[in-house]
Amino acid sequence: MKVQATTHGAPRHPTSPSEDAFRVHQGDGRVVAVLADGLGSSKAGGAAARRAVDMLVDYYLARPQAWSPRRALGEFAAQINRVFHLESQLLYDSSELLCTLSAVALEGGRLYGFNVGDSPVYLWRQGALRTLSQSHALAQPGMQHVLTRAIGLENSVEPALFECDLEDGDLIVLCSDGVSTALSPESLSPLLARRAAARTLVAAALEVVAEHPELGDDTSAIVLEIDQRGWSGTESTRPLEVLPSLRAGERIDRYELLRSLQTGERVWLARRDDGVDHVLKFPPLEALTDEVRADAFIRELWRATRIDSPDFARALTSNEGSLRYYAMEFVDAPTLRETLKKQPLRAEDTADLGRFLLRAGQFLLSRDLVHGDLKPDNVLVLGDAPPRFQLIDFGSTAEVFSVTSRAGTPSYLAPERFHGAALSERTEIFSIGVTLYEALTRLYPYGEIERFQTPRFDHPPKRPTRLNPAIPLWLETIILRAITPDPAHRYQHFSEMAYDLDHPETVTAFTRRDASLLERDPLQFYKYLSFVLFLIVVVLAGLLLNKK
Repeated sequence: MKVQATTHGAPRHPTSPSEDAFRVHQGDGRVVAVLADGLGSSKAGGAAARRAVDMLVDYYLARPQAWSPRRALGEFAAQINRVFHLESQLLYDSSELLCTLSAVALEGGRLYGFNVGDSPVYLWRQGALRTLSQSHALAQPGMQHVLTRAIGLENSVEPALFECDLEDGDLIVLCSDGVSTALSPESLSPLLARRAAARTLVAAALEVVAEHPELGDDTSAIVLEIDQRGWSGTESTRPLEVLPSLRAGERIDRYELLRSLQTGERVWLARRDDGVDHVLKFPPLEALTDEVRADAFIRELWRATRIDSPDFARALTSNEGSLRYYAMEFVDAPTLRETLKKQPLRAEDTADLGRFLLRAGQFLLSRDLVHGDLKPDNVLVLGDAPPRFQLIDFGSTAEVFSVTSRAGTPSYLAPERFHGAALSERTEIFSIGVTLYEALTRLYPYGEIERFQTPRFDHPPKRPTRLNPAIPLWLETIILRAITPDPAHRYQHFSEMAYDLDHPETVTAFTRRDASLLERDPLQFYKYLSFVLFLIVVVLAGLLLNKK
């Protein structure tokens, strides 16, 4: 495929930034083009547009190999919308991360696309201009600026999906309403007949705005010129294959299965032809007949292979054939759970563990993910002095702000997770705090919680320093703040907790909002107690005098 791409944008006011964002990626025989327009009426429209564009391109370039381009675009639009909506409610208590979003992906001689909002997508072919997108705005005169759909507006969104075959000479145009409002299709078509680039379209729109200032807006455009459509064939997808019962000694592709590592025999230690050991995770047998289970494994595989950091066991898939499994590097090291059976961690090693978990959490968040099951069982301990750590198990990894009910291990779940709250930095910070508490004391702060329980968190946990006098007060303070039941009183971001771990001298005392006066302010408590005792003495003295 040979495509010439041009992009250009201009802000409404030369001295202010544009609320539009756009990006084109070409490579690996495909082209992805995305354009977003932040809603000016919202507090974070421009930020939403920029994030949406980057998220969509990054997601698509790593799309699950079992998903068609159409399926992937629809899923990613819904995911970005959900993240923006829930994050807005958390940060602003209203929908403020709002933008339109339009995207096309060119693969195998075919165009796949979607739009949400009123940023149009056009196809110009042999003198005829065709609108591929739908306008999600009110049609009444004077109300065309009011959108009926936008990314982040509601908890769910239905993107308008479209696709068509490509031909040599086609022009694909994505633009913001700053261009489409100023240039009607009748004005746009002659420009495209002259093979106009994006800069020309924006300049033409600005000329119209100069005569009609009321049409002024941020203007942005992408033009894709199809010089050579490339090979036209089937979609580049790979089916998921669910293998039946597995046994030791069996060969799967380049691997020999050595032993099962999990009940159910769907996770195996295997040795590759070159002698390197890997852990192979196969889809569950239920995926044969249950589309939901099959899709869950595909999502897990996609998330795992997007994580490329030394803090995580690296995951990979075979480049050929169907999708049968994904492989992870095998690291012959004990888990933190196994290490704690011998003795608790030292305070300095626990602080390092906290920094590691927070760094890993920030890395996942940069890919719009959270681990979802942080606990000692999923942390490998590498070396002894000082220990290094690595995070494993992607089975519970999910998109940030997704609702996964009680997925994870109950004793490490934030209280709000038991009541349907979404995954977030705050829920992950609670799990990190419980893990650090356990690393120092070998106890759960709120006791062991069974899966069928809906626990109460009324009673504060024992202070770690009472269980392990070697713990410094500043570290205890950080942990207690991380595991407070009230999410608003907890650390709000990984970076806040990481800063305190790195700057213990700045850590201030922390007590739960529902803590007793003795815990919150011991000095004031004893003042009150002394006053009450004084009154009691006075009353008793008076009674004695009256008896005389």
